[in-house]
Amino acid sequence: MTLTEPVIIGALSPSRAGDFMTCPLLYRFRVIDQLPEKPSQAAVRGTVVHAVLERLYDLPAPRRSVQAALELLEPQWQRLLDEDPQYAQMFADEAEQAEWLVQARGMLERYFTLEDPTRLEPAERELYVEAVLDGGLMLRGYVDRLDVAPTGEVRVVDYKTGSAPGPDFEAKALFQMKFYALVLWRLRGQVPRLLQLVYLGGQGEVLRYAPDEADLLATERKVMALWTAIERSLESGEWRARRSRLCDWCDHQALCPEFGGTPPPIPARQPGDTTRTHRRAATDEL
Repeated sequence: MTLTEPVIIGALSPSRAGDFMTCPLLYRFRVIDQLPEKPSQAAVRGTVVHAVLERLYDLPAPRRSVQAALELLEPQWQRLLDEDPQYAQMFADEAEQAEWLVQARGMLERYFTLEDPTRLEPAERELYVEAVLDGGLMLRGYVDRLDVAPTGEVRVVDYKTGSAPGPDFEAKALFQMKFYALVLWRLRGQVPRLLQLVYLGGQGEVLRYAPDEADLLATERKVMALWTAIERSLESGEWRARRSRLCDWCDHQALCPEFGGTPPPIPARQPGDTTRTHRRAATDEL
């Protein structure tokens, strides 16, 4: 008797799930059409700050200081520029780039007011996780940090370089964390003790939530319902645009019916085409 992996009907990450909930047409543009998008200053700053915080924990605990973090900033920015020089085109001039770096420094300094890295020893950083639900849907993504207590309790930590959301938007922010908690539960059989969002923008804030099995079962039902809705759109070819304040930052307004545009013909590619029988590379995020 040979053991085989379960048939995978598709794959979903928290960010792509969030896209579909925000606007099904945005999901289509990113996943089905794979339209290019310009890098934004905010997103790239987030990437650099995340890289600094990841590498900060390579240092021995006593050396994890504000100064050490700031010294890591420009080398990480230069590394990103070396990998993709187009990032330099985000700025009108050197003064704008310098101000952008000042803002990144402020986020790193703020981090030390929210956590004391000299007292932490993360079990994992930038951890790729994936799990296949009973229905065949693969959930996957990257966890910024995983802390494990001596007693075995797990804390899932995610860094955010924006400001903390208001009460009306906390549920949306926590969805990503519950998504990760669900994956870890399915992988390890243990519900994480705490989900922690560390907001480095604004005044800085830490949002904490203790999930239970009922939370994660509800999250599982939600992601399966999302996938059912995605499959319905795939079958019908209808990807509805949903207008919101987030449209102000969308690169695809020229193709959006809400702004007088016309989407291009739907390509043949579908999410899950190459995941129905085997696992995809970790860098392929749907």
